[in-house]
Amino acid sequence: MILVDALYINNSGGKVLLDYLIEKLEVSGLDVFYLLDDRIASNTYNIKNENVVYLKASLIKRFVFYKKNKNKFTKVFCFGNLPPIRQLNVPVYTYFHQKLFIDEPRELGFKQKIILKLKVFIFKRLMLNTTYWIVQTRAVKTDFLKAFSNVKKEQVLIIPFYPQLNENNLMKIEREKTSFVYVSNGSPHKNHERLIEAFVEFFELHKVGKLYLTIAHEFPTLQTLIESHQRKGYPIINVGFLGRLELEKLYKTSEFLIFPSLSESFGLGLLEAMENGCKIIGANLDYTYSVCNPSIVFEPTKTNSITNAFVEAATKDVKSTEQLVFNEIDKLIEILKK
Repeated sequence: MILVDALYINNSGGKVLLDYLIEKLEVSGLDVFYLLDDRIASNTYNIKNENVVYLKASLIKRFVFYKKNKNKFTKVFCFGNLPPIRQLNVPVYTYFHQKLFIDEPRELGFKQKIILKLKVFIFKRLMLNTTYWIVQTRAVKTDFLKAFSNVKKEQVLIIPFYPQLNENNLMKIEREKTSFVYVSNGSPHKNHERLIEAFVEFFELHKVGKLYLTIAHEFPTLQTLIESHQRKGYPIINVGFLGRLELEKLYKTSEFLIFPSLSESFGLGLLEAMENGCKIIGANLDYTYSVCNPSIVFEPTKTNSITNAFVEAATKDVKSTEQLVFNEIDKLIEILKK
């Protein structure tokens, strides 16, 4: 039996990937047991009750689980950055998707930095408890090996996987000219404040365009900022959290995806947007070039550079984006089968 340990995954892009992984594993014929965060216990996964445990996401709860079940599994796949609490006598694969463990953005507040340093300390203590690491792109592999010299390059496997969002080929929606979308939560490293400031400057100059954002109620400060600009007449539309069908519609409506994040392990939104026909305006950072050759690039720490990217998109004939990364979920499942 294979253990899929996803105890720390409950929202955002990681949750999207987890849902997709469970869906594919449940039709693969593999004998799988799941350790999941109790915050997603209401999800309607197609898992037999005896093959899943929901726990509070804590190191102590996780330790007790592994102690109790140390001889139950023949292979372990940790889907939340952290290898098992203890060393096991079976192959262990750990999916690494937390770029903040490698590159700490300066934009993080003092409290957030302290919490991050504690997480990195724990992470380093557990690193020897995995056999292989799985990452989504070559850029993350390169940075990971630089940051953690005790890991051998053959231990790091590049296996991108993600749910494709363009399966509804019959969906015909007219694309809005000079429309921009940024699908992301409101964490500080996602760089919304610079993006909004840059769009306001662009709109003042050209009086065209719309900016769509997806900021949920968990980020009231950003929501307040957006609302203040809306009252001044700037066409910034915050659609909040969207389900998959609504998200596909938003991508198909938008001409451009603009992606100013300062740190990404994958950038799922980049792939979703490309596969739904958006041209990519991307940050001049490695994670962008790992998944595509973008149509336009900008310096994400410079507001005027983001403004210039808006202007270029609105006033020039912009080249198409080339997608470089594709879904390899079948490869991941084959590794778990071996």
